[in-house]
Amino acid sequence: MTLEPEVTTISEKGQVVIPQSLRKELGIKPRTKFLVFGRGDIVIMKRLELPDVEKEWEDIFRMMDEKGLKLSEKEILEEVAASRREGRRRSK
Repeated sequence: MTLEPEVTTISEKGQVVIPQSLRKELGIKPRTKFLVFGRGDIVIMKRLELPDVEKEWEDIFRMMDEKGLKLSEKEILEEVAASRREGRRRSK
């Protein structure tokens, strides 16, 4: 782990370049998402690990197949939409 600080500059658009050595060391690739926290003169960035939604769908369908459940993707999407509507209704 690099302990020596590196210097970077913020652009007119508010963009910050993470030095290449840190990107390599931390495995940061283009389009990586970060949570950003700030307090006083400190800014902390933490990589946001997003779930692999495609893999989760495949796992769900595999489990349904193993249990002999027969729901179409359309039926599942309708249930998801209904659940989201219910969640929005409750949050009002």
